[in-house]
Amino acid sequence: MPRREDGGARPRTQHAARRQRTAPTPRRRHRQVECRHRAQGENDPGAAHVPRATDPGDRFGRRGHGPDRPPRPARSRAPPAPGHRLRRPRMKRARRPLAYGAGNLGVQLLAQVFATYVTFYYIDHLGVDAVLIGVAMMVHGIASGILNPVFGHISDRTPTRWGRRTPYIGFGMAPLTAVSTLIWIPVFDGATARFWYFLITILIYDVLFVSVVLNYGSLFPEMFRTTKQRAAAAPARQAFGIIGMIIGVAGAPVVHQRIGWPGMGLSFFLIALGALAVSLTGSIEQGDTAGTDKHAELGKALRHTLANKAFLTYVTGSFLLQLVVALMQSSIPFFSKYVLHMDDIANTYILGTVFLTTIPAVFIWGKTLARWGGRTSVLATTLVYASALVPFLFVSTLEGVLIASAMAGVAVAGMMVLMEVLLADIIEDDAARHGARREGMYIGMNGFIVRWSVSIQAAITSVVLSATGYEAGAARQSDGATWGMRLMLGGIPLAVLALAFGAFLLYPLRRQPTAHGETAQLERAAAVH
Repeated sequence: MPRREDGGARPRTQHAARRQRTAPTPRRRHRQVECRHRAQGENDPGAAHVPRATDPGDRFGRRGHGPDRPPRPARSRAPPAPGHRLRRPRMKRARRPLAYGAGNLGVQLLAQVFATYVTFYYIDHLGVDAVLIGVAMMVHGIASGILNPVFGHISDRTPTRWGRRTPYIGFGMAPLTAVSTLIWIPVFDGATARFWYFLITILIYDVLFVSVVLNYGSLFPEMFRTTKQRAAAAPARQAFGIIGMIIGVAGAPVVHQRIGWPGMGLSFFLIALGALAVSLTGSIEQGDTAGTDKHAELGKALRHTLANKAFLTYVTGSFLLQLVVALMQSSIPFFSKYVLHMDDIANTYILGTVFLTTIPAVFIWGKTLARWGGRTSVLATTLVYASALVPFLFVSTLEGVLIASAMAGVAVAGMMVLMEVLLADIIEDDAARHGARREGMYIGMNGFIVRWSVSIQAAITSVVLSATGYEAGAARQSDGATWGMRLMLGGIPLAVLALAFGAFLLYPLRRQPTAHGETAQLERAAAVH
C-alpha cells in the first residue's frame, strides 16, 4: 500500500478511506469504555461511581474534558457584548444588501402615493372642504416632525434580545400597511365625518410610519460599518426606492382607474408589506447595545446632536439639496405648460427621464463613493446638479429640457446615495468618540429639519409667482411670469446649490471608516466639540 508523507498508509479506495477515518482510535476506545462504565453505574445504583477521566486535549490543540477544563458559562438573556451578532445570518453576505434594500420599495411606495394623491382624493373625489384638509395636513406635518426625534431617542434606548430596531419593524409593518389602506377606504358619509376620519387615521399613520421607517433607516449605518460596505449597499437600496416612487406616482392613476381607490390601497398594502417582510430577512443588527446611553434624557440627546459640527454642516447641505429637489418638482408643471406651451404629457416625459436616469446612476455613484469618499463625491454631485439646471434658464424646446433632465437625474441619484452614507459616517464617528450609538436620534433630527424644505419651497413659489404677475387659469402668461418660472427652476436653485456647496466644503470628516468600523482616527478640519 502506498505511503503518505507522514508515514501512514494511504488507502487505495474511497471505501478504505472511510474505514480508516472511522477506525477506533485509543481516544475513541477510552470514551467507549467510560460510557459503558457510566451506563452500568446508572443502571446499578449500588455500583461504585466511576469518576470522569481527565482528558486535557489531543495533539491538534483541541480542548478535552475533565476537572481541568473550565466550566461552560450559563446561558443569559442579558444584551450581548459589543460586536456580537444577535442572530446568525441565514443568507449569503452578498444577498443581504438586496434583501435589506427591498424594504425601501415599500417605504417609498407608501410615502409617495400618500404625498401625491391623498389631498386630491379627499378634496376632489370625496368632496371634503379644502380648508379642512389643509388643516389636517398641517397637523400631520407638525406631528410627523415632532415624532421623528422622539421616536429616534426611544429607539436608541430600548435594547432587546432581538435588537433595538427590528422589533419596531417586525411588529409595526403590518399595522402600518393596514392603516395606509384604511386611508383610501372611508367608512363614513358626510364631509365633516370624513374630515375627522381622515385626521385621526393620518395621525395613527404618522405614529406607525415614523416608528417603522425611522428604525428601518437606522439599520443602515449599523449593518454596514465601512464606506466600502455602504457604497455597495446604498445603490441597491435607492434603486428599490426609485421603483417604489415610480409605482406610487406613475402607477397609482392606472391602478385606481381599473380597480378603484380602495382596490389601489389594498394592492399597495400587499406590495409594501411584502417588501418590508423581505427586508427583515436581510436585517442583521450588530448588537452594540452595551454602548447605548440608556439613561440620557431627550433634551441632553438633542443638545448633543445639535452640537456635532459634522452633523450641522451635513444637515444644512442636505436641507438645501432637498429644497432644490422640491423647487424642481413643483416648477416643472408651470414650465412645461407656460414656457414650452405643451400639455400635461410633457410632465410625464420630463419626470420619466429623471427617474429612468436615476436608476443606473445610483450604481455609478456607488463606485465613485468607494473611490473618492463621501465629501468629495457630494461636492461633485452638487456641481453636476448645478450644471444640469443652467439650461433651464434659456432652453425652449422639449429636447433640450429632456437632456437637462437626464443630467438632473444623475445628480439626484448621487444625492440619494451620498446623503445616507454621509449621515452613517457621522453616526459611526460619534459612536467611536463617545462610546454610544445614536442612529435613531441623528436620523430623527435629520428628518425633522429636512422636511421643512417643502414649506420653504411653497413660500418661494408663492412669492415668485405673485411678484412676476402670474395669472391663474390664463392661457398665456406675461414675459415676466415666464421668466419667474425659469428662475424657480434654474436661477434660485443655482443660488441654493452654491450655499450647499459651501456647507459641504466645511464638512469636517475626511477619511473613510476602517475595515473594523473604527472611525476615531478620522481627520477633522476643525474641532467638533
